[in-house]
Amino acid sequence: MSKVLVFIYGVIAYLIFFASFLYLIGFLANYLVPKGIDDGLDGNVFAAIITNLVLLSIFALQHSIMARPGFKAWWTKFVPASIERSTYVLFSSLVLFALYYYWQPMTNYIWYVENETARMVIWAVYGLGVLIVLLSTFMIGHFELFGLTQVLRNYLNKGEVEASFRSPGFYKLVRHPIMTGFIIASWATPEMSQGHFLFALVSTIYIVVALRLEERDLVDSLGEVYRKYQKDVPQLFPFFQPRNSKDK
Repeated sequence: MSKVLVFIYGVIAYLIFFASFLYLIGFLANYLVPKGIDDGLDGNVFAAIITNLVLLSIFALQHSIMARPGFKAWWTKFVPASIERSTYVLFSSLVLFALYYYWQPMTNYIWYVENETARMVIWAVYGLGVLIVLLSTFMIGHFELFGLTQVLRNYLNKGEVEASFRSPGFYKLVRHPIMTGFIIASWATPEMSQGHFLFALVSTIYIVVALRLEERDLVDSLGEVYRKYQKDVPQLFPFFQPRNSKDK
């Protein structure tokens, strides 16, 4: 694949990712998107639960399997290393769009906040969660995280960026602020439907499980420097550090 095509591919993958991210904001808020998480007619509840669990599981499996070092080593035998990250981002985004399209609404409310002031506060928390996600990506290199840096360096005949450990900004407070922001945004709604609750619950469980795999890889890659980081900085929420984490 020529360097120009690699670069174009990376840009397209990034734009599709950014579209999926913007859609997710509206999807969870049921606002300004063709189909929000609660849009549509309720059908069979059991069928809706199974469908939505399958969709969430597909995303979780794709997101985790393609992120593993062993898969990357195998995958880059078939695709250029310069587009490995872009391909991961592209697949993740396409799976997200499939989730949006096929999601089955379950609109009975678990809670519904009527007080206007309380609703404004909750939506502000939701916006804070989204902002934490976005700002956290820029703190560690937004364009590298989503593959643009790699395809640009390939186009400019520059080598790969050498991986190094750092903990800027929010990463001084928690080890995974992107996931912290996503959890906040998933749960912060004044209108928690059964479908939204299922999404938030399964997503949170997935994050907890996936982070164990990711941190195992980080320890293997970075060694003692990351073990110390685990001891010193909470995983997801400031001031909450499980005792077993401190004792690692």
